[in-house]
Amino acid sequence: MTNTMTQPKTRSNTDENVVTVHALVKRYKKGAEALKGLDLDIKKGDLYGLVGPDGAGKTTALRILAGVMEPTSGDTKILGKRPSEARSLIGYVPQNCALYPELSVEENLLYQAGLHGVNFEDIEKLKETHLEKMGLLRFQDRLASKLSGGMKQKLALCCALVGKPKLILLDEPTTGLDPIARRELWQALSTLSHEGVTAIIATPFLDEAERCNRIALMYEGKIQLEGPPRDLQEALGMRRLTFQIKTQEKLNEAPAIVQELSLDSVKDIYPFGDRLEVLSSEKEDAEGQIRQQLNDAGLELSEGRESTPTLENVFVIKLKELESEKAATTVEFPHWKNQSSKSGPEPGVAALKARNLVKTFDDFRAVDDVSLEIKYGEIFGLLGANGAGKTTTIKMLCGLAKPTDGEVELVGEKTDLRKVSVRKDIGYMSQKFSLYDDLTVRENLNFYAGIYEIPLKLRKQQIEWVIKACNLQSIENSIVKSLPLGWKQRIAFGAAVMHDPKIIFLDEPTAGVDPLARRQLWTLIRDFAANGAAILVTTHYLDEAEFCNRLAFMADSRVIASGTPSEIKADHKGKLFEVNPRDTQNAFRTLSEALDHWRVAIFGSSLHVLLDDENDSERVKSILSSAGEKPELRSIDFTLEDAFIDVVQRSHRANDGKDRMQMQTSGDEPVSQKSQGGDS
Repeated sequence: MTNTMTQPKTRSNTDENVVTVHALVKRYKKGAEALKGLDLDIKKGDLYGLVGPDGAGKTTALRILAGVMEPTSGDTKILGKRPSEARSLIGYVPQNCALYPELSVEENLLYQAGLHGVNFEDIEKLKETHLEKMGLLRFQDRLASKLSGGMKQKLALCCALVGKPKLILLDEPTTGLDPIARRELWQALSTLSHEGVTAIIATPFLDEAERCNRIALMYEGKIQLEGPPRDLQEALGMRRLTFQIKTQEKLNEAPAIVQELSLDSVKDIYPFGDRLEVLSSEKEDAEGQIRQQLNDAGLELSEGRESTPTLENVFVIKLKELESEKAATTVEFPHWKNQSSKSGPEPGVAALKARNLVKTFDDFRAVDDVSLEIKYGEIFGLLGANGAGKTTTIKMLCGLAKPTDGEVELVGEKTDLRKVSVRKDIGYMSQKFSLYDDLTVRENLNFYAGIYEIPLKLRKQQIEWVIKACNLQSIENSIVKSLPLGWKQRIAFGAAVMHDPKIIFLDEPTAGVDPLARRQLWTLIRDFAANGAAILVTTHYLDEAEFCNRLAFMADSRVIASGTPSEIKADHKGKLFEVNPRDTQNAFRTLSEALDHWRVAIFGSSLHVLLDDENDSERVKSILSSAGEKPELRSIDFTLEDAFIDVVQRSHRANDGKDRMQMQTSGDEPVSQKSQGGDS
């Protein structure tokens, strides 16, 4: 694969370098090197994506560029100045958002404005501009500590923009953001790029990295690949084959069945939801042989198609190449509890039942009449916009919060969900990292093994499984607070499941985790389900929601849709179109400004445009024509993300209509959007 890529076709009107980095090295006291000769050349107006696995050096690079960390050696210039001399020109959003929890939304913004010397006359205008654009204006009096994770990310971005920076650095800014909020943020970044602001975004989400005009893949402190997304995809020299498989119960067997062919042309095989994806360098021969092999094994195929590899395909293939000597293998979990007991989970029997759950905080209803049932052996996805009530619902389901109304039955227990026997049957990985920062990885795992009362003779066995299965060998003696988010997520997952629970609650388990590690975690999740565990998972990563047997969408504190992934994708009211523009960024920006922001998203070099009616396509064609594009729209099937956007926005619009009617009859202010606040 070629590492030298052509320059992007779309360029700002000037070739002025905003960031120049040469031979940058960062070596820590104990000899570990985070950066090993990093080189960057970033132009004005670039949306520049930094992607790479946990520990690749992305956060270290951003800290040095922000002027908050000094390199060991090398040369770094921001608009010709050292980073420490250019801080007034830089906006920086770290992973932890760096907000003041005891200050309100407005106070956080005003504090940052004061630090940047913003004139008093401009403060109100900036507040209206940034808070309104991010949907935070109506929450300006709420404490930062009371915001959901997604809203904190939005506020941190507002604070970074208040000083009108020339360069903005964002370290995983969309971790914890729902798909609608992610689209809002990328629209804002595209607008800033058009205005000449340069942005460097570190992200583990490869679908959104495709929205950058240049990408750099970092690995062990160096750039391994660099160029526009489309060039990187073409340079891969492969085709992506997708096989729709009707026999879902055999889907997990499909990769092994294909591997039996021993085809040199097949470079990657992975199941996604109800389909199998295969990367091959020889499309015709591979497709026929794979189809025949799957049919012979009894896997009924409904359809198959060929498409261009995604940026995630590029990332995975390159990382496999780089990590060939230390590639992870699946480590079978020692299910000690179910092997030693005849009362293990029974597939098909309800492990959890919730009826008419309600949770109120003063006059705010966080959860409104939610009913769910999850069976042993089932993976159930609970999805929703930030603040929809997912985390509050999970806390009630596992007994951490008492419902205001309604009832929960957990592993057969209805009255006392906190009793010891129930707690031992539950594994809970919270959205907020819950391990002990000042302990090492192994010390944390030892502590949780004791909490869950794993027999002494089995503790070492269970802890070793976590270390090996989650690839923690290189960091097992590291203090947890020093680790990147992706590593912390793996540790938290291992701690939540090593006692072999019957019910597992996973609240955004893969947030901040790179694609290879995500695949590994989902392999483990499916293994637990196959062994009878009931699993409830929340995620904002809609392609992995396809792994769930059933889904429920939450919005405005209620469940608004439920069913299998295929059923939800089929149950939509709008029309979805694909646009293949010559200039993707320009077309995205033009349509985002003319239509509701959530209707437009970048998918690789294409755009997805969600419309209420097919007749609206004529308006889209007119908008694109005015931007110098040849408007060609193709009707396509809904992805799960598009279905999510459609269902949630219809719910919001329906509630807005009810609020207007209430205002006309009672004179009250609208309250429907209160539920867009933080999950308590």
